[in-house]
Amino acid sequence: MVSCNHTLNHFFERVFPVFSLCLDLIPPGACNLLNSSAIYANNEVNLAEVDIYGFDYDYTLALYSNALNTMIYNAAKGFLIEHFRYPEGILKYDYIPNFAVRGLHYDIQKGLLMKIDAFHYIQPGTVYRGLNPLPDEEVLELYGGTYHVPLEQDSGFYGKGPKVKQFMDIFSIPEMTLLAVANDFFITNDIEYDPVHLFKDVSEAIGMVHLKGYMYKWVVQDLDKYILRGEETHAVLHKLVSSGKKLFLITNSPFSFVDKGMTHMVGEKWRDFFDVVIVQADKPHFFTDCIKPFRRLDTKGDLCWEKIKSLDKGQIYKQGNLFDFLRLTGWRGSKVLYFGDHLYSDLADLMLRHGWRTAAIVPELEHETKMVSTGRYALNLTWLQALTGLMERLQTHRDPESQQVFLEWQKEREELRIMTKNLFNPQFGSIFRTCHNPTYFSRRLCRFSDIYMTSLSCLLNYDLSYTFYPRRTPLQHEAPLWMDQLCTGSHPMNSV
Repeated sequence: MVSCNHTLNHFFERVFPVFSLCLDLIPPGACNLLNSSAIYANNEVNLAEVDIYGFDYDYTLALYSNALNTMIYNAAKGFLIEHFRYPEGILKYDYIPNFAVRGLHYDIQKGLLMKIDAFHYIQPGTVYRGLNPLPDEEVLELYGGTYHVPLEQDSGFYGKGPKVKQFMDIFSIPEMTLLAVANDFFITNDIEYDPVHLFKDVSEAIGMVHLKGYMYKWVVQDLDKYILRGEETHAVLHKLVSSGKKLFLITNSPFSFVDKGMTHMVGEKWRDFFDVVIVQADKPHFFTDCIKPFRRLDTKGDLCWEKIKSLDKGQIYKQGNLFDFLRLTGWRGSKVLYFGDHLYSDLADLMLRHGWRTAAIVPELEHETKMVSTGRYALNLTWLQALTGLMERLQTHRDPESQQVFLEWQKEREELRIMTKNLFNPQFGSIFRTCHNPTYFSRRLCRFSDIYMTSLSCLLNYDLSYTFYPRRTPLQHEAPLWMDQLCTGSHPMNSV
């Protein structure tokens, strides 16, 4: 009978060459396969079947530079001091461009910003009170010995649970930063405060920036500074209309603001591209309210009083609701493809309730694909997969030597995870993935969008009869050739 030590030695003899094998397993040119100009599919979409293309405006037709986030942050910070009488010491905090990422959750009562995965578990190491991370032990204590956030606390369809809010809007990045800064100020200065009041004050201060029209004024005053890739938006619209497609616009922004931006990007006759234009739509209520009627705006932008019996090309409409929109246009089902950046407000209802095709604009993909395409990421990920497989198999050996090796590998695995996370964002990592699970954001992206892309300009790379096919993702029980199995040569449950 073969001794345990002999078997274990044989196992380790096979392990040592694994790391070098990982290098060989990365195909030549693999790091160049990802392209930020590509369109990625969650569901099969045949563009030949799409006759009508709809668009949101902000962060869809118009992409904004990061300079806008700084302006929103600074203005809201000023409102905290002027309107809510917050201490002027907060003024010393400049905007931190790369602090927060989209899709994070905020525990309103505890004043904590964090990343949660698709299974409602907090990712260790990504919980921040103010500008500093909370130790994992303290997080566990705060949440009753678990990293799990119960469904009832985060069950709102639009990410607005009673105790936890998810930030899904790109405009929310300066809001998250201001929340962290305000918390940090009170904590570091040992000033007693109520986190719930702080959350409401910051939320209202950010809202004031939009309600008072500050953002609109900044953009209109320097369109070249704030609007990016306008010529590509023009090229996309021209391509679609030249191919006989019908186009419509549904946005929450006011007409005067949209008109200035579209004129800058497309030209004075930009409305000729669209069959229907709807402004100040009040999404997501536009998609669920069946009562609010459409109003027409005249050439001066003033409201007209007649009852709307048709949605005509060349006219501008305000408010309204999707049920009247469907009745008046007859545009239904999978022949409609709507583009937007907000998964809840723009896309969720259209996909789940109305059967439209949906496309998510995810500007962060440009940075994410750049990081994933690096050789460092590929090597880290390959070795991480292999190491996980080795740890899984080593568990069959219960002797002290094996257990010590297991602990060392466990530590190395955690270090690899941190290294990989930090490639994307040092505080919160990738917006798409936690340690090993999809993020809450990523799961919603898959749920509410058929396809997703960095910007509308990605459409320029595809023929309008192109079919997007999602890759078949192996289920866990389908026993695919995972990277760790390629490295170790067998299924984890096989004997060594």
